[in-house]
Parts: sequence; structure tokens; C-alpha cells
Amino acid sequence: MLDTLSQKFHAWTTGWRVLILFIAAGLMAGYIMPVAAGILALAANNSVLPLDLMFFYTPGTAFDMIEKYGPAGRDLYTKILLTVDILYPVIYTLFLGLFLSWLFQRGFPRESPMQRMNAVPAGGLLFDLLENIGIVSMLSMYPSIPSALAWITMLVSTVKWLFALASLGLIFVGLARAAMNRFRRQD
Repeated sequence: MLDTLSQKFHAWTTGWRVLILFIAAGLMAGYIMPVAAGILALAANNSVLPLDLMFFYTPGTAFDMIEKYGPAGRDLYTKILLTVDILYPVIYTLFLGLFLSWLFQRGFPRESPMQRMNAVPAGGLLFDLLENIGIVSMLSMYPSIPSALAWITMLVSTVKWLFALASLGLIFVGLARAAMNRFRRQD
């Protein structure tokens, strides 16, 4: 399945698609998600960060934060997680997958195992969506405090961030190798 996804990313890669997805991901990260976080902060009386921005937390911390969101904050956070925070991971995954494909096509020979590393961002998408499910579940179960769910959601969040860091590292590797080849395609 990952090989198929990697091949699709390579097939879909054009400079224009990478540029359009870069703009879309930048718009989401630089405007839409901060506006959503700001609205959430207002609804939750500026109390705490969204859980999905944290690398690590304990169940006690998670449920303390969920309590501080208040009813309006919990409701709004659920809506954000089920709308824009589903769209954003899809956009950044497409951008990262195509950008890595574009870089690796210029940095590595076609038969290099590195060509398949363009599928790494899909792991971030999977774990981001699982994280959303976990957080929405905790928000909807409150005031119940399912510690096991909080631990699982925290682990899923950590793995999501590890995939994000791995994708960033692969971008640096791809940029370095593509620059060594003067950004010429390595067919």
C-alpha cells in the first residue's frame, strides 16, 4: 500500500501542484488554524492550549484542560477537530508527499529506496486523524475520565509529531541532495 501511495505521489508531482499545495498549507497553517485557535481561546476563556498541539501530556493534564475549556470551548473544539482539523492534515500530507517527491526526483536516482520515503507524511495524516478521534471522544465523554483513552490519544499525538519531524528531516535531506544535483531531475 505504501509503495502504491509513493507511486501516486510521484505521478501527481508537478511544480505547479507543489506550489498550489504550498500556498494552501501555508494559508491553513498561517491563517485558518490560528484563527480557529483564537476563537477556541475566546470560547474557553483563554485558559489552555488545544490538546493536539501538545507533544506529551498525562491523563490528568488532558482532563484538567478539557474541564477548563468549559462547555462552549469543548463544543467548539469538537467542531474544529471534525472540520478544519481534518482538512488541514489532508492538505499538508499532499503538500509534503508531492514536495518530497519533487525533491527526491532531483536528488536521488529513480531506483533509490529514498524515492519511497515520500510516503512518510501519510503516517502523520493517519495519526493526526486518530488523534482527532481520541480527543473528540474525550471531549464528548466529559465529565467521564477514561484514563486509558487519554494515554492512547497522547501516544498517538506523540507519534503524529514524530512523523512531522521525520518529514521535516526528509525535506532537509531532499533539499541537500537536490541542490547537489542542481535541482535537475535524476531520470
